[in-house]
Amino acid sequence: MALIITDECINCDVCEPECPNGAIAQGEEIYEIDPELCTECVGHYETSQCVEVCPVDCIPHDPDREETEAELMAKYERITKASA
Repeated sequence: MALIITDECINCDVCEPECPNGAIAQGEEIYEIDPELCTECVGHYETSQCVEVCPVDCIPHDPDREETEAELMAKYERITKASA
């Protein structure tokens, strides 16, 4: 699954620099995660770094975007090859 940021976000700015794929950006009101770039840090880290640093616990899995570990790894490989 990709992750989402809920409207409990307090715009503290700690999640954006933690994302190794550049999937997090400031939205109109709160930070947003681009599901095409979110791999839940698969390929980079053991855990989702944005979830680890979020002080208000507002980054759950997106129930509308279920992805397996293999799908997340394939996305990671696609993203890293595109940026190479």
